[in-house]
Amino acid sequence: MSKQPTTSGKKQEVETTGHSWDGIEEYNNPLPRWWLWTFYATIVWAVLYTIAYPAWPGIKEATPGLLGWSTRANVAADIAAVEEANAAINERLASVELTAIADDPELNTYAIQAGGAVFRSWCAQCHGSGAAGVQAAGYPNLLDDAWLWGGTIEDIHYTVAHGIRNEDDPDARYSEMPAYGEIFSEEEIVQVVNYVQQMSGQTPNDAAAAEAGAELFEYNCAACHGENGQGDPFQGAPNLTDAIWLYGGDYDTLMTTVTQARFGVMPAMGGAELSEAEIRAVATYVHQLGGGQ
Repeated sequence: MSKQPTTSGKKQEVETTGHSWDGIEEYNNPLPRWWLWTFYATIVWAVLYTIAYPAWPGIKEATPGLLGWSTRANVAADIAAVEEANAAINERLASVELTAIADDPELNTYAIQAGGAVFRSWCAQCHGSGAAGVQAAGYPNLLDDAWLWGGTIEDIHYTVAHGIRNEDDPDARYSEMPAYGEIFSEEEIVQVVNYVQQMSGQTPNDAAAAEAGAELFEYNCAACHGENGQGDPFQGAPNLTDAIWLYGGDYDTLMTTVTQARFGVMPAMGGAELSEAEIRAVATYVHQLGGGQ
């Protein structure tokens, strides 16, 4: 047993735990009463909390608790309150002519703000938070003036509502470039790629091959891209004469595109995904970013 000095100068014996480190013994002093009662109170509080609120996980869901409190229900109530507050202006947005939205300052401001929220929730994953796209993955830049299917507010609305090359919407925009690796010889692919390089203002890798590729382009590619290679928005055929490329315009990327083709898919956002007002809002938002026609 160890001894401890008291206030009277006498030494009082204090029980130890029996543990000793380097000659130093550990006292077995009891915890303060207030600390113990506080600890017991937290245990009681925890038990009561798990009874009153959702807490214990089950096979399909957690116990609901006697109070029936739910974060999901609270969020749903908040969303419903916002929708009720915006019901009138959403009705206006869903019914007005698309081209008339910009002429109504209140409606246009609301559409841009609401459309920005829709874009960040549903579109930014592919097009980027700033709508500049991701070229390596084939996600288009929505800030420039190059639109495969047209950049008017009506065109953008249709594209958002129905998507591109998806299997969910029968009205989806659809076109398909052949994989010329199954049609052309490797030499012919080299020729047409060099011609496209030249057409877009680049210096072709092989000038002789570019000259030979002109005829191949005329008979196989001009039907979609046009005789001058300036594209056709009705078919979603890109302009090959500028410096804007969905997947890249360097020689190796063009070789891959011509050989294997591309088949980008955009989901249809109409129907179950977004309401008509939300589609019009995001179309307005995208259109005013700077590249809308």
